[in-house]
Amino acid sequence: MGPGLTHAHWLGTVLPAELALAVCLVAGVRIPVAVLLGAEALVLAVLVVEAVTLWPLYAAGRRAGAGRRNALRAALRTLVPVPVRRLVAHEVRALHSLGLWLLRRRHGVPEGAVAVPYTGPQTAMMYGLVFVSLVETVMLALLIPWPVVHRVLLVVDVYGVVLLLALHAACVTRPHVVGEDGSLRLRHGGLFDLRIPASAVAGVRVDRRYPEGRSVLLHPDGVLDLSVGSQTTVTVELTGPVAFVRPLGKPGAVHTVRFHADDPRAAVAALTRVRTAPSPSPDRPG
Repeated sequence: MGPGLTHAHWLGTVLPAELALAVCLVAGVRIPVAVLLGAEALVLAVLVVEAVTLWPLYAAGRRAGAGRRNALRAALRTLVPVPVRRLVAHEVRALHSLGLWLLRRRHGVPEGAVAVPYTGPQTAMMYGLVFVSLVETVMLALLIPWPVVHRVLLVVDVYGVVLLLALHAACVTRPHVVGEDGSLRLRHGGLFDLRIPASAVAGVRVDRRYPEGRSVLLHPDGVLDLSVGSQTTVTVELTGPVAFVRPLGKPGAVHTVRFHADDPRAAVAALTRVRTAPSPSPDRPG
């Protein structure tokens, strides 16, 4: 195991614990002084180790001619694994999408493009999960007699409800997009983003399927299922392999994409209309 991964494991364990203590303090939970001092000492020790490890990487980047900011970014990329960075970025994008949702705005849908919603099959399930979480919060408040435990669980439950709403908001505010030039952008909230240029689209058709497994699943034969509620409704054949990045950072290549659209016929019509639109006629000589 490399040093970067080892330090990342320390960070992944200690920093969330420090965050939990901070949340408890904000919520008014009394933490024993010994626990606070021990946690702070542990966090300080980890940060010192990280700084000692970070400095040689930063210095090496500077010696190679990189600027201060680029050298620091390169050092952080070395220390923090890609999956950790991508998961944090996904959660940040989800919370940002919650603000867009409240403002009734969408992300990444330029003028002239066609937005293709895909949240239909999951909407009822997400609201059901939110309702169950709220009921659980109320029941725990009535059943748990210990104030400290109750406050900690209250903070966790409230954040869980906010995160559920944010994940759904990310899918609502980040629809698939058919570009004005015939390109296709396929997304799954803030977790996945695949851009297909117009020249790579060979054919598109309505094709309802019910794949099993994860919502973003790449098959060994190069077929990508981007399902919602365990279903896809549109199949796109590509002229050749298109590279993309999976949710946790692993690269992949795909030659056929099957995705869900709430209105698959409208999505296919939008792609077909752009691809078959006549080119502007050249100016006639005077």
